[in-house]
Order: sequence, then structure tokens, then C-alpha cells
Amino acid sequence: MKLLKEILKISLIVVILILIVYSGIIMYAKITPKLEIKSANSISLYDTNNNLFFQGSGNKEWISLKKISKNLINATIATEDKNFYNHNGFDYLRILKASYTNIINREKLQGASTITQQYAKNLFLDFDKTWQRKLKEMWYTVELETHYNKEEILEGYLNTINYGHGMYGIENASKFYFDKSAQNLTLAEASILAGIPKSPSNYSPLVNLDTAKKRQLKILKTMVEQGIITEEEKNYAYNQKLNLVGKNNLDKPNTQMYFHDAVLSELETIDNIPKSYTETNGLKIYTTLDPNAQSSLEENIKEIMPKDNEELQTANTMIKPETGEIIALVGGRNYNTSEFNRATSAKRQVGSTMKPFLYYAALENNFTSSTSFTSEQTTFTFSNNTTYSPKNYNNKYGNKPISMAAAIAYSENVYAVKTHMFLGSNALINVAKRTGITTTFDNVASLPLGTKEINMLEFAGAYCTFANQGYKIKPHFIRKIEDSNGNVLYQYKEQKTKVLDPSLTFILNNMLTGTYDSDYIDYNYPTAISLASKLTHKYALKSGTTDTDNWYIGYNKDILVATWVGYDNNKTILSKEYKYGQNLWYKTIENYENGKEDSWYETPNNITGVLVEPISGRPATDQSEKKKLMYFIKGTEPKDTDTVFDEKLENTHPT
Repeated sequence: MKLLKEILKISLIVVILILIVYSGIIMYAKITPKLEIKSANSISLYDTNNNLFFQGSGNKEWISLKKISKNLINATIATEDKNFYNHNGFDYLRILKASYTNIINREKLQGASTITQQYAKNLFLDFDKTWQRKLKEMWYTVELETHYNKEEILEGYLNTINYGHGMYGIENASKFYFDKSAQNLTLAEASILAGIPKSPSNYSPLVNLDTAKKRQLKILKTMVEQGIITEEEKNYAYNQKLNLVGKNNLDKPNTQMYFHDAVLSELETIDNIPKSYTETNGLKIYTTLDPNAQSSLEENIKEIMPKDNEELQTANTMIKPETGEIIALVGGRNYNTSEFNRATSAKRQVGSTMKPFLYYAALENNFTSSTSFTSEQTTFTFSNNTTYSPKNYNNKYGNKPISMAAAIAYSENVYAVKTHMFLGSNALINVAKRTGITTTFDNVASLPLGTKEINMLEFAGAYCTFANQGYKIKPHFIRKIEDSNGNVLYQYKEQKTKVLDPSLTFILNNMLTGTYDSDYIDYNYPTAISLASKLTHKYALKSGTTDTDNWYIGYNKDILVATWVGYDNNKTILSKEYKYGQNLWYKTIENYENGKEDSWYETPNNITGVLVEPISGRPATDQSEKKKLMYFIKGTEPKDTDTVFDEKLENTHPT
């Protein structure tokens, strides 16, 4: 009995302390400034012309609770927070029940967040699962409940939640899915929309109608159990045919949202930006978006990609090499049907677009444009008695010595592996790391053939080092950030580091023009020879093809364009589908350069131009059928007596 009294005494003291602390929190919340919830969570994005191209969750999109259908309000409360009008922001019984269920089952099966808590969460820039963020979310929940009544909180919640396909807020969602205002939603329509926020990618009726209908039925049953609707109303709503005009909206490509998402992802990495919109009353973000470039890229995708095969995907980016500004980006064919950003989030095999990193390493190791290996079927035998037999595309071999310039033009696999074996794998890896590629490479003979998967933005950023004459830059989307009062919170500072030799990048860039140069037509054709008559400007260009990936990356001093085409499920690309990536690349870069003079590189003082035979790399003579001006560091010009490097390779022991 004495022990029981002690337990009751201690429990009473704990309860009193909790009440005192809670009362103190409430009192403090009351004297703090009122949160401006209509301006909170507001983001304005501006392009390079300082024109607004996106405004999220601001006054422009706000709809009052009185103009929202009771059907939608009732369905939302029933499924998300049935005790919404009876708690102070936290549903303690629901928390205990959910905790018990999750502990018993040893996994998170139930959540206990109230509408107020979810709304507080929507006021944050980040959703990291940290105690600091969770405590701050709880504080905002208290503040919301202290300063606003339930109708105002519900109104804010319904105007900021995600209904999928880039639609935030119930009015936007209602117009997108049903082409009507939220005040006119039927019970059938409302119960479908109310089910989406739990998992927009799964419960959108445009993604999977069967799954959305199962979710709808669950919500309608819950409304019956809570006495909100009758069994007859439930059955009628469930069986009512939905006129989903959003299907038509899905057919209208919406790709600019990929750029929007990339901006917000970069925003989360900037340390000195407050992590809550409420601390800034909204943000003005001045981005690197060039609206003309983005529009051109989107139009090209719409025109070129096959309409009868929507599975075939693409990712594209345009970067200014000198500054690293990403002026256009598309992460897929249509954001409405797939929000996955292939440009920022996917990793794909890069194929032969890996070879320029190898050939720059070769130039650093005293190779020249004329350095030759024999183009022939070759089997490499390693110290552990394993063998490797790389194949050229279409099994075409010259069966004669060819220059590095010719090997680049043809994208010769045998030449590349011979070079890789001669230099050792660390040479290529070192150049890749210097230019900004963070991917871990395996020490394998096939490394220069691009068997490794790399992210597009990372890869394109590394290529910018070649385009920027040896200076590494940081690809970025944000130039400046201001708060709602115009105070500058962040200004991008140029990050430019010299990591490669400008003279060697000049030589490499000129060799990369050979991919569409008819001077290299011989036993094989340059990989992009079909573009020879279509390009009106000079570009360095490299393509890369694997069974599942097709790349084109090309540039001059002004702009770099990277294009990828392939299937998300790694389905094999058909040969007839290679044309899509090539056409996307050349039309995009040509549109950007239209009306401009060639922006090519000035010849460095230590570089000399020499007429050579482009295939063999030997000095041209009066008898030479073809002569091409190729570039060399002074003192390394080719001689008739130069040996074929195969002779040296035979004396090495690759491992």
C-alpha cells in the first residue's frame, strides 16, 4: 500500500510538471509573433531574365475553405484526422494506439500525425528525420493551434498538400483532374482526391486507377463508419463513373517541373538558408534557367521522340561551360506521367563517351594526335591467364595502324583498350576524378568503353572541364536567393579550378570534331558523319552507345549539350532508335547557336598545326590522298620514322 501511494505521488508530480511545462509552452506561443501562413511555404522562381516562371503555395493559388466542397473536407478529415476538431494539435490516444501497433508488429504500420502536424511539416524545406526537425515541427504545431482556429488550419493544409503530378493545393488538383473548381466536387470525386496525398505516386487515378479506387472505397467506408454518409451514398459514389480530364493533361508534356525540382534539391544543400519557409515568409530564387533554351529543348523532345513508344525515355541538359550555369534541363519526356528526374537522379552506362578522359590522359603521357596503334582484332591475355577480346562496332577493323584522331572519329574500342593497357588504369581514373566524377571505378580493361554507370549532371559537369579549357566548374541551378523583403540570403560564388592543361584540351577538342568529319571516311565512317551537312557551327562531339544507353555530348566555348536516350527498365535499344538521341542533340545545340558566330578556341602559343594524313597520322606529302591540319605541342610533330605503339605494348604486362 505504501509503495502504491509513492507511485501515485510521483505520478501526480510528473503530471503537474507536464501541465506546467505545457502551459508555459502555450503562454510562450501566444506572445510570439503570429505565423503568416499564407506567405509561408511560398517559393517564387525566376529565370535569367528575372521573369517569374513558378510560384508555389502563395496567395495566387489560395482558395478559402468556404469555396471547398464539403465532400472533400469531410473525406479528408475522416481519413486523415477524425478528431481534428477535438484535439489541440496532437491526438494522444491515436499516438498511443499507433505506437502500440508498431511495437507489436516491429514495423511502422500506422502513423499518428494530425492535420495540424502535417501542415506544420509542409512549412519546412527539408523532411530529414532528425530530432531537431521533429521538435521544430511540434513547435509549429503548437503555434498553429495557438494563433489560428481549426478552419484556418484546415484551409492552409488543403491549399498546400501535394495531390500528385506537380499539383499542390486542392483548387489546382480539382482543375487538373476534373476541370472544375474545388467547390463543385462530388462525393465520388472528393473521395478520390482525398486519397491521393498519402502517396501521390501510387494513389493518383491517372497512374493506377484500380489502386486509387481501392483507396477511395476505404475512405468511403470510413465515412460510413463515422456517420458522415450512408451506405447508399457510399455505393453510389464508388460506382459513379469518373470523368478524369487529367488524362488529357498528361498528354501535354510538362518538363519544366524537372528544372523546378532540381532547384529545390539544390536549395536543400545551401547551409545558410533557413530550413523553414516561415522564417523567411517565402523565398525568391533567381535561377539559371534560360527560357528560350528550355522551350527549344522541350519542343525538340516533343517533335523528335516517337509518339508511338512512350516507354523510350530521354534526359537532357544544357550548361554554360565557363560558369557552370545549367540553363535548361529535362529529366524525362513528361513530368505528368513520371516525376523521376533522370538527369539528376539516374545513373546510366556512358559507353564510349568515357573515351575522351582516356585520350586526355594519353596526351598527358606524351601521346599525340598522330600516335598510332594497329586496328585489328585483338585478344589481351592477363597475368592470371584470363583473356579479353574487345570488339569494334560492326566488327570493322582497318588491319593497319591508325592515329588517335582516327580512333576518336571511329570510336575504336580496340585502340581505346590498347591505350588503356599501355597507360595503366590509374591514368584514366585520375583524369575522371580531377574533372569532378565521384563514381568509384573498377580496375578493368573495359573501363574506357564506358561500362560504369554515371549520373548525367556529374558527367556533363566533368565534360565542361574540356569545354572550359581545363578549368573545372560546379554545375548549378541557383544564382541568388532573397527573402520576401529583398534581403539577399545567398549569392553563388564562382568555383573555377584549373585541373587540366589548356593546350592539351585544345588538342583533344579539335580531335573530337573528327566524329563528323568526312576526311576520316576510310575503312569505316565517323560515328556522327550523318550530321556533317546539318551542323553550321564547330563543336567537339562524342557519342556513346551500349545495349541499353545512347549518349551524345557536344560543346564549344559557349554551351555544352548532353543527351541520353534509353529505357528505364534497361530494355535493349533498337538500332533504329539511335537516331532520336542524335537528332535531339544537334537540333538543341544548333537552335541555341543559331545566328551566332562560331565560338571556338584560340590556338595556344605552344601549339603548332601540321598537315598530316588523318588515318595514319603520318606527315602529309604531295602524294597523300587526304591531308588534314592537326595540332601538336611544339616539338612533338609526327615524323615518318615514328613507330607503331603496338610494338611497345607487346613488351608490357597488363594486369
